[in-house]
Amino acid sequence: MDLNQPPGENYANPKTCLFHVLFKATSLAFYILSTLFFDSFVIIFVVTVFLAALDFWVVKNVSGRILVGLRWWNEINDQGESVWKFESLDQESMARMNKKDSWLFWWTLYLTAVAWIFLGIFSLIRFEADYLLVVGVCLTLSLANIIGFTKCRKDAKKQFQQFATQTIASRFTSGLQSAFSVV
Repeated sequence: MDLNQPPGENYANPKTCLFHVLFKATSLAFYILSTLFFDSFVIIFVVTVFLAALDFWVVKNVSGRILVGLRWWNEINDQGESVWKFESLDQESMARMNKKDSWLFWWTLYLTAVAWIFLGIFSLIRFEADYLLVVGVCLTLSLANIIGFTKCRKDAKKQFQQFATQTIASRFTSGLQSAFSVV
């Protein structure tokens, strides 16, 4: 992940980037502005969590695939254990991913979590435990995507390294075999 924005490169998927940011901004903006328009905590809770859940789904199933070529999910196996599953594009396709799209994806993923943490601290300072519950749910959804995509990225790198090692070893052994078969 390159933390410096690539200069002069355009977004390859501007609509996906827009919706990636829009869903995050909508849940944060609604939560921040809702007290101006609603007196009901239930409405604020339900709408904010619904918007954060939509953001979670869009990031996990749409923008993660398109912007960084990664997808993750979690299953419970027959023994009742949690098993992480990862998908990624092949290394050649990953190398062609747009750097600006990737930069936007990762930065907004982390900045959203930071914003929810800040709002949680603000709720603590104001002694608003009920609003801390809203922030906690939204932060949990945000952190789940961060953890999932970070593990997925590490798994993709590990798979590429294993593939490269196997390819080199295979070429080396076939080279040795052909060298000894000549003798």
